[in-house]
Amino acid sequence: MVPTGKRARSLSPSPSGESRLRTLDGESWAAHLAAPLAVLVLGKSDCAACSSWTEELAAFLESDAAFGEVAFGKLLLDQRGLTSFKRENPWLAEVDALPFNVIYKAGQRVKSYAGGGIERLTGRLESLR
Repeated sequence: MVPTGKRARSLSPSPSGESRLRTLDGESWAAHLAAPLAVLVLGKSDCAACSSWTEELAAFLESDAAFGEVAFGKLLLDQRGLTSFKRENPWLAEVDALPFNVIYKAGQRVKSYAGGGIERLTGRLESLR
């Protein structure tokens, strides 16, 4: 495999050594959203609620077996290199609370909501099965 630039980074390891929650960047977000079923957590690096939700979600994913087919990723909106993401997602201008979660199915945005909560997320994912 030839490196093509920055790659998504794992936040916490799973029993297999790989994290299920990946930190995305300007080069990896599009491939993530193209997954059959993907969760995108939007936040900022100085957002305490975003950090708490990331920790809660990463802990949940360490032992989760029910949503193995779902790709989970996090994008920090205050990082550089996200011009293409912001340009291709004009709805982002209307997001007024972080963290903000977006669920994509086959590359299409199908559900979104502000805040955290494992039950809120899993309920939405269950409704898409």
